[in-house]
Amino acid sequence: MKQEAATIDKVVEKVAQYNKNADLDRVRRAFDMCVEAHGSQKRNSGEPYYIHPLEVAYILADMELDPDTVIAGLLHDVIEDTPYGYEKVSNEFGEEVAYLVEGVTKLDKINFTSKEEQQIETLRKMFFAMAKDIRVILVKLADRLHNMRTLKYMPEAKQREKSRETLEVYAPLAHRLGISKIKSELEDLALKYLDSVAYYEIAEGLDQKKTQRDEYVAEIKQTIDDKLREMGIEAHIEGRAKHIYSIYRKMYSQGKTLDEIYDLFAVRIIVNTVTECYSCLGLVHELYKPIPGRFKDYIAMPKPNMYQSLHTTLIDPLGKPFEVQIRTWDMHRVAEQGVAAHWKYKEGISGATSEDGKLAWVRQLLEVQRDSTDSEDFFKSLRIDMYADEVFVFTPRGDVVSLPQGATPIDFAFYIHTAVGYRMIGAKANARIVPLDYVLQNGDIVEIITSSAVRGPSRDWLNIVKTGQARSKINAWFKKENREANIEKGKDAVEKEMKRLALDTHELFKPEYVEQMLHRYGFKTLDDAYSAIGYGGITANKVVARLREMADADREVPDEIPTGEAKRSKKPSKDIEVEGVENCLVSLARCCNPVPGDEIIGIITKGRGVSVHRASCVNVRDEYLSEEMRARKIRCTWGDGTGQKYAGELYIECADRKGILADIASVVSESQINIISSSSRASKAKMAIVTLEIEVTSRDQIENLKKKLHRVPGIFDIRS
Repeated sequence: MKQEAATIDKVVEKVAQYNKNADLDRVRRAFDMCVEAHGSQKRNSGEPYYIHPLEVAYILADMELDPDTVIAGLLHDVIEDTPYGYEKVSNEFGEEVAYLVEGVTKLDKINFTSKEEQQIETLRKMFFAMAKDIRVILVKLADRLHNMRTLKYMPEAKQREKSRETLEVYAPLAHRLGISKIKSELEDLALKYLDSVAYYEIAEGLDQKKTQRDEYVAEIKQTIDDKLREMGIEAHIEGRAKHIYSIYRKMYSQGKTLDEIYDLFAVRIIVNTVTECYSCLGLVHELYKPIPGRFKDYIAMPKPNMYQSLHTTLIDPLGKPFEVQIRTWDMHRVAEQGVAAHWKYKEGISGATSEDGKLAWVRQLLEVQRDSTDSEDFFKSLRIDMYADEVFVFTPRGDVVSLPQGATPIDFAFYIHTAVGYRMIGAKANARIVPLDYVLQNGDIVEIITSSAVRGPSRDWLNIVKTGQARSKINAWFKKENREANIEKGKDAVEKEMKRLALDTHELFKPEYVEQMLHRYGFKTLDDAYSAIGYGGITANKVVARLREMADADREVPDEIPTGEAKRSKKPSKDIEVEGVENCLVSLARCCNPVPGDEIIGIITKGRGVSVHRASCVNVRDEYLSEEMRARKIRCTWGDGTGQKYAGELYIECADRKGILADIASVVSESQINIISSSSRASKAKMAIVTLEIEVTSRDQIENLKKKLHRVPGIFDIRS
């Protein structure tokens, strides 16, 4: 869908429509600063850079946000990309605007050891910003949306990286904030670059069926409208096709073709009052046969993102299913704009409001990250909490509690209060005793049985709970209450791991190694690390592996580099040339598996001559090396050796569909590349990660294989 270009006049006009008291000259002055600050900067498309912040501001104005947020959209890249600093923005437009601009800037100005860690730590920062001022994330979402709309001007690798990040992070965030318009467009745009074949196949299929669908919807609309008029209910009825990504997920999760999916659209009925919503529900159930178990009342039990509607799936006289959504105009506005429709800054209200409670999930995620020492554990909790479907249960007093699908009474207890979770001894669902691993069902009335004699949770609960909040609170208890025991347990685990690997404790536990390991995992003392291992916050093998990496890279330098030993080298010297040294012993680092075509660097070691890494490898970055280690770096280049086989790795993120492993193996085989080993694992959101170790002769061979694999339906991203 082609977007009409924004101008500052259109932005100002849009703001004036919903905010009669807005200082429109201030908005124009912000645009003037934007143009002046970015000067002659250009985007990849060749257009002036200021076009991007102008489009971001228009998206924010279309969400009817306050003038400060729109101004922040105009200036969101000024602090990061121009000489203009925080003080200048603050002096011109106030502290609030400067904070919003700096908040967005900080999210992107962080250096990390890997892409995965960068994403996780950026998320941590994002949630801190959200807890303080949600408008930071609204600006960020508008920024991402326009970047996705113009992604065609970026290199292919960047298109896939940004699309994958959008699908994993920003679309779920928009969903959690209830902004369905942005969420749906982000998902569709991401799919367009991650699986273009499937995207265009679905888009063309929907386009071909449009006339038939429009006629079908028009008939249903007319039937319902006539009956509503007889009842004296004024209603707006519309039919909408489901967005492409939701159809895509249904096709792959159910193994169906587009022709086999009948509910490609929904009929939406918008009325004036809640009473009329339920009257409409009775009417449509009278006109069409409802499918049992497919009715959901999100009016009585709103979703955590504030969404409210009645949902029901019906069967027409020809046996075709279709969905009907019924809501009021206020509910419709919230469904489209989410938290932006209610945010207190829009009306200039200060202090706490009833809407603040809608963001309780943000604070819960912050609690998880505070108690989490392992980035992977935090990201796992985050994915469960952000991606999972909800189940709605009741407290004995009738309050509605929303939890991820699959949640247990333990999750419910910790949601109510940490102390309730710690003193829990049993649970009831609908007045009947249930086991602690009972999976809560929609409509259950849950009661937690507690005892003051209980000192804390059981460690076995960690295998039962589904929410990151419950998991973090259980871990926190063991961390605090059993510190001494945990330290001893952690020491034992490390000693066992050292013995298993036949490692020397004195060699690995040098102060400089320990200090770097503690810094890497966020511990203050070695006892903190042992304690974390003891209560399960991190594994012993991770700590030992990190110490071992530093020890391997930091072995004492021999008096001279061994020469005349090329036969003992893993790679012939003609394949790798070491600056200033002939025929020396070299070995390829397993941490990054360099292959010809990669930029490489060497580290002089003891016994192994020169260890060769990719120049981009985290283990050779100056910021993670001591001064002595930096002095051991030596320049390396690929020689003229040909035909040598090297080990390379591919990490493939794809849809969890039947036959995809066979399709991947077929493409690799057709490329005449040998697979050394492979593994795969499924994730929560119908996704899978496939890891391949392959034999290749060069980086070009890997890149050509990646291009071929990208044509396999269902593959989202490939990293090497």
